Amino acid sequence: MADMRLIVAGAGGRMGRALVRVISETPGAVLAGALEAPGSELLGKDAGVLAGLPENGIKLSADLWALSANADGIVDFTVPAATIANVAIAAQRGLVHIVGTTGLSASDMAVIKSVTSRAKVVQSGNMSLGVNLLAAVVKRVAKSLDESFDIEIVEMHHKAKIDAPSGTAFLLGEAAAAGRGIDLHARSVRGRDGQTGARRPGDIGFAALRGGTVTGDHSVIFAGPMERIEFTHRAEDRTMFAQGAVKAALWAHRRQPGFYTMADVLGLADF
Repeated sequence: MADMRLIVAGAGGRMGRALVRVISETPGAVLAGALEAPGSELLGKDAGVLAGLPENGIKLSADLWALSANADGIVDFTVPAATIANVAIAAQRGLVHIVGTTGLSASDMAVIKSVTSRAKVVQSGNMSLGVNLLAAVVKRVAKSLDESFDIEIVEMHHKAKIDAPSGTAFLLGEAAAAGRGIDLHARSVRGRDGQTGARRPGDIGFAALRGGTVTGDHSVIFAGPMERIEFTHRAEDRTMFAQGAVKAALWAHRRQPGFYTMADVLGLADF
């Protein structure tokens, strides 16, 4: 089979540059295009040079329609508005669409899922093996423990991150809610401050910390009577997210149209 031709959306950003490097190192994948926001000062720059590699001749462009004429997939770690704008073109072109963008709303997710009858989409709040294994464990533990164990999710990221709680925190919260058989949106509590009153049994709490250059730390705490269980994942380099995303693209390339998650890619859906 020929190499999978991939477009990196947000190619000038930190994740985009990591993706360019990982694609260059991955057998079966090749960089076919580099997408950047209209008006960006990086348009026209060489994607390889920006990623710290030798010049590769792939110039950053704002025209996804033109880039996608000779591509098989797009790996998208951008912002919600950009991702939603990319969805229609990716579906029309029949591209595999890997969505690693965080901060997506319920309406954004509805738009993404609306194209999956004809498109292959893999969406996840985190593309790493470790976090998705953690999510599977959290779901199992939440199912095993009753409401006498309160669930709290604490995350910390670098000071430049613009959304909170993180997509990974929501991924872990959804896993806990699925284990409990509850609706996360109805039972999540975020950003406690002031006279909040006693904690409501069965809620899932979130706390978001920001500072320094932290790539991503996440802890899920099950706090019960006289004992506490804690699960923690610490990301040391965003390269692992890029590796997971490229793995997802290669996996989805062989699948039928539909909506998939990293649990499907990693064989954890029935864990």
